Amino acid sequence: MAISTISVIPSRAVRLAAALGVSVSLLALAGCANQSASGSVYTYGQAQQEQIVRYGTVVSVRPVVIQSDKSSGIGALAGGALGGVAGSSIGGGRGQILTSIGGALLGGLAGNAVENQVGKTQGLEITVRLDNGETRVIAQANDIQLSSGQRVQVISGGGPTRVVPM
Repeated sequence: MAISTISVIPSRAVRLAAALGVSVSLLALAGCANQSASGSVYTYGQAQQEQIVRYGTVVSVRPVVIQSDKSSGIGALAGGALGGVAGSSIGGGRGQILTSIGGALLGGLAGNAVENQVGKTQGLEITVRLDNGETRVIAQANDIQLSSGQRVQVISGGGPTRVVPM
């Protein structure tokens, strides 16, 4: 009776590869969550909804950063998994347990920080003097060219308010 020997990939390498695969997959899924502050993007639910249009003139435009106010947790989860696996490859015994925990904590913090940076968009704060004399300020993505003195439409109702050139 012959006994065959199967070569085994070191378990640390397998764990690291698995954590890396999970991390990449989670980050790819996070990229699919599309939140837009664009004046040109409508959600499916906003389509075919009546909007109110007011006319006005741009008083000022200033650059701002639009920060996502919702964290999916995917960055922290992926970073924690990768950090835990990386930490487990250091040391042995109790030291290995401590480095695994430390790696998971530091990886989670780093992953969360990366997700927060990805959630930032360059935007504009637009001050508009409406034809009725009222003044409105709207922040939206910096994807439409607007300047002081420009005539615009302010579109609102059933969703976000948008400023678009006439």
